Amino acid sequence: MSAQPENLDQTPDELPLIPLRDLILFPNLVVPLFVGRERSIVALEEAMRGGHQVALVTQKHAETQDPSPEDMYEIGCVANVLQELKLPDGTAKALVEGVKRIRIKEFIGSDPYLKVKVEFIEEVGTADVETQALMRALVTDFEKAAELGKPIPQEVLMAAGSIEEPGRLADFIAFHLNLKVDEKQVILEAIEPKTRLEKAGAFLRKELEILELGSRIQSRVKDQMTKSQREYFLREQLKAIQQELGQFDEVQAEIDEYKERIRTAGMPEIVEEKALKELGRLEKMPQAAAETGVIRTYLDWLVGLPWTAMDDERLDLLEAQCGLDEDHYGLEKVKERVLEYLAVHKLTDKMRGPILCFVGPPGVGKTSIGKSIARSLGRKFIRMSLGGVRDEAEIRGHRRTYVGALPGRIIQSISQSGTRNPVFMMDEVDKVGADFRGDPTSALLEVLDPEQNNSFQDHYLEAPFDLSDVMFITTANLLDTIPPALQDRMEVIHFPGYTEDEKLHIARQYLVPKQVKEHGLTPGKLEIDDSALHEIIRRYTREAGVRGIERQVASICRQVARKVVEGHKGKTRVTVRNVQKYLGPARFSFGMAEERDEVGAATGLVWTEAGGDVIFVEATTMTGKGELTMTGQLGDVMRESAQAALSYIRAHAKELGIDEAFHEKLDIHIHVPAAAIPKDGPSAGITMATAMASALMRCHVRRDVAMTGEITLRGNVLPIGGLKEKLLAAHRAGIKTVLIPKENVRDLELLPPHVRDEMEIVPVDHMDQVLDRALVPGCDGRSASAKRSKGSPRVSNS
Repeated sequence: MSAQPENLDQTPDELPLIPLRDLILFPNLVVPLFVGRERSIVALEEAMRGGHQVALVTQKHAETQDPSPEDMYEIGCVANVLQELKLPDGTAKALVEGVKRIRIKEFIGSDPYLKVKVEFIEEVGTADVETQALMRALVTDFEKAAELGKPIPQEVLMAAGSIEEPGRLADFIAFHLNLKVDEKQVILEAIEPKTRLEKAGAFLRKELEILELGSRIQSRVKDQMTKSQREYFLREQLKAIQQELGQFDEVQAEIDEYKERIRTAGMPEIVEEKALKELGRLEKMPQAAAETGVIRTYLDWLVGLPWTAMDDERLDLLEAQCGLDEDHYGLEKVKERVLEYLAVHKLTDKMRGPILCFVGPPGVGKTSIGKSIARSLGRKFIRMSLGGVRDEAEIRGHRRTYVGALPGRIIQSISQSGTRNPVFMMDEVDKVGADFRGDPTSALLEVLDPEQNNSFQDHYLEAPFDLSDVMFITTANLLDTIPPALQDRMEVIHFPGYTEDEKLHIARQYLVPKQVKEHGLTPGKLEIDDSALHEIIRRYTREAGVRGIERQVASICRQVARKVVEGHKGKTRVTVRNVQKYLGPARFSFGMAEERDEVGAATGLVWTEAGGDVIFVEATTMTGKGELTMTGQLGDVMRESAQAALSYIRAHAKELGIDEAFHEKLDIHIHVPAAAIPKDGPSAGITMATAMASALMRCHVRRDVAMTGEITLRGNVLPIGGLKEKLLAAHRAGIKTVLIPKENVRDLELLPPHVRDEMEIVPVDHMDQVLDRALVPGCDGRSASAKRSKGSPRVSNS
């Protein structure tokens, strides 16, 4: 239904009233109006039956459902109803046009619709120059608002520029501004056009300030947005396009995979931040760039490290002890130390891993005990050989600036193990070298320090990694070449050489079954009895460990395996009678070191990397001018010991029954056999003194007596090191009497009881006691020596 508005002069002063919610109607503006309340629908129908005019006044609170006169503003607008449309839900839609401002004078009815008596408000004021300026400024600001992003249609801008009446312009612009209802009501209630322009201009300028501030913020954000960020948005759009097309972005999939792996790796916060930063660089970098491979490798190392993965430890002491005993015979001190660690670890939640250093000759089980420790603890085992390592980067890694850089061997091994608490064995720590590339032992100071290794810094990772849960074990043959600072960080455990009985037990229980299995044989094909093993130990090997025995057993197994393949039936039994058939002639003689007592030949004991050993010192005299010649690759310390021994003999020549002028008539030559092997140390001092005294006195030296000790110019015998290994070597050689420094008696507690029982160990503190026991009684010059030593204590079987 539609109608044309009637002349304003015919408008009655009593009109039906429709309260408006969230809407202000200005004169000369057409707006659609949705009418839903019952009284408002009745008022609209009444207006359509009358002059098509209705009073429209905005209520103060939009949520008021049934407004009273106090709930509505006093000033509103009379409007012509241009169209009315009934909707199916019972509501109505009307198109209304504002005609003129009105003021409500009186409410004259409320049922069935609101009816009011109104007063028409006439506009006052003239269009002077100031008003024209206000109009132009208002239009300019309105256009500027549109330029700053205000959503104003172009036709609205054109219409604003064509309006000449000041009041109508203020109403038009106020209607199209995003103003609150109360702010629009202020403009509606402004009767004077100039005032209306000023108020509309104030609201518009406020809106302009907000728009300009938003524009500045947006401009600043755009300035801060880097090229990489724009590329990110483009890539996201490209990703969405590819998903729509069913294509797969491999690069983005790789980035997402890295993010997931970093998130689940369990890295410390500082390391995770570094990884995400590197991933961000990779994401923004062109895929053809050379550095992408470097970053990928770096991220692979970071996410591949076991930041939180740990092996579950077996903390059952009885089970751990059984595991250690099952794998190794003897080595009680090492086993006790491991069990102590387990006991403490079981009582405490957090304990730093011990740093153990196993020192001993080759073949005594240093490396294999490390594997047994890992098995008994239920941990993974890592072995790294340090022999010949000269580059510090082998430990700490190379910095990423170098082509082909990688982490150090510590981090590499931890990564390969997949756990952060393995048993980590560093073999041959005493053979680490140093050159212009750095000193690896200095890098090991941090690794092997329990106070520092909880934040170990690898040059490649450039991030801390916690090594405090790792159980580090180092092995060495000698302590002399290990820097004191590194020794101080480790708990040193000495591995002695094995006795003959221990070797027999190890061979019978471990070596023979192992070699039989490795050569494809069975106990039904080969049997090596104890007599054969004794023969192998005594006459085919002479070592502190058992590697030589294992090689000889392997040689027998190979020959038996060949016989089996060739068709031999039955069991092969190796005994002392036929061992020579398999191993050839004996390499060593067992029993007395010398066949008979000799003049100028003394038996000494030395300690080497391979354990203890027996040496023979030969001395002979010849006509000359008192020169002392020494051969056999003797070191400086050993040469000085020989000079000290000669000076002692010259000072006590009369007491020893030697011509006091012998040094003017005789030259002395000292030789230590096995000339190809370098020798050094002070412990052969009394041995060389005995050999020279025997040669000058023409007295025989007892072949069943060996000795070790340092000599002074006064003839005192000073303590030496490695006594246990030396006594074991003497026991292996069949020597029954050994002279040792008196101050070394305390070291005898480390000797196996059966070795002490089978040998006569004589402590001495002076050279006279040595000569008294070492030289055969009854030769020339012995009476004087005997008188001097008379009353001196002689201790045996200590």
